[in-house]
Amino acid sequence: MSNDPVSASASPSVLAGDSPAPVTSPLAAPLSGPGPHAGPPAAFTSYQKFVVGMLAFLQFTIILDFMIISPLGAILLRDLHLPTTKFGLVVSVYAFSAALSGLLAAGFADRFDRKKLLLFFYMGFTGGTLFCGLAPTYQLLLAARIVTGVFGGVIGSISMAIITDLFPLNMRGRVMGVVQASFAASQVLGLPLGLYLANHWGWHAPFLMIVALTVVAGALIFARLQPIDAHLKLQREGNPFVHLFRTVSQPRYLQTFATTTLLATGGFMLMPFGSTFTINNLGISFAQLPTIYLVTGLFTLVSGPFIGRLSDKLGKYLLFCAGTALTTIMVLIYTHLGHTALPWVIVINVLLFVGVTSRMISASALISGVPDPAHRGSFMSVNASLQQAAGGVGAAVAGLIVVQTPSGALAHYDVLGYVVVAAMLIVLVMLRPIDRMVRTAR
Repeated sequence: MSNDPVSASASPSVLAGDSPAPVTSPLAAPLSGPGPHAGPPAAFTSYQKFVVGMLAFLQFTIILDFMIISPLGAILLRDLHLPTTKFGLVVSVYAFSAALSGLLAAGFADRFDRKKLLLFFYMGFTGGTLFCGLAPTYQLLLAARIVTGVFGGVIGSISMAIITDLFPLNMRGRVMGVVQASFAASQVLGLPLGLYLANHWGWHAPFLMIVALTVVAGALIFARLQPIDAHLKLQREGNPFVHLFRTVSQPRYLQTFATTTLLATGGFMLMPFGSTFTINNLGISFAQLPTIYLVTGLFTLVSGPFIGRLSDKLGKYLLFCAGTALTTIMVLIYTHLGHTALPWVIVINVLLFVGVTSRMISASALISGVPDPAHRGSFMSVNASLQQAAGGVGAAVAGLIVVQTPSGALAHYDVLGYVVVAAMLIVLVMLRPIDRMVRTAR
């Protein structure tokens, strides 16, 4: 890692652990913080708070676009007369296209100002979501999800590279806690509103709502986010494909990629059929779904930043272990439920999502400590690409395991739960050496 300061004129940021440059204006203040060997992390500056808030809002729109498919599943299965395999394809095709675009973009990810790269892909994501909102048939919806995935799948890796560039490791748990809270915010605000719009104006309406939000987020990025280009000074490979090869050929990166792949495979399996299982197996009405998402999201929204602080204080791997234990228990309970009263469904969902959030925040923060500054963009792109591909495989496999009976109930959902638990336990073992590697590097 370079120890040379980055001048304020070149970029408002410094690589995590580098010495900050003199501050020339409040907006152009470098996002500095204590290095990885420092003690307790300092408080966020006003610009840092904006960056974290902006990334959280951006992730809110990305996650909402992906998650809205699940609660709309019951409507799409009914209105478009889809079997579970075709609906699983609607979910997985997004992930596969995102994986391919992430891999193609990986060699170029460290060769551009991250702000410009973010704006380019976010504009494409907005166009793809608009296409979803206008698609009249299953075939066009499938094509729209491909377009959305091509652009949306790269945005997460760019955001992760920005976080890794601008914040030292001992602050990233808090950053991830806030950014990952956008997952909960999409439940608290986005999904209930999306379901309300779908109930009154059809399944196209939620996508149009997301387009309106992306326009606001894009304007904020364009107007206030400063250039993030300090990594350009560290580039040595002239050929982007050489840069990509050097990234994917490093053994410690390959170890992380394998862990991320399995982490995503299990994570994507339960989600696509969650609303269908809740309605047809648990006996919850479609009108009660927003209540479940609202209450679950509120608890997760509050717990996310707290979990992020705990991961910085207690250790990211320790928190991942605790989150895995809780998630394992709740997955086994949830996937074996029959008709269940609404309050119990809410309690189980709250505990399940707290466990999932703990795993997401701690794993993301820990993995962010793996790449070198010169490879952060390409590493995050490949990592996100594999994550998306694995998620697509997970969703497709879930569609093969789960079968919808003539009554509408899902069969073999308990089998799906066993598969998810097995994947989580294997990841727990695989993440341990990565934790040691990051600790040694510090």
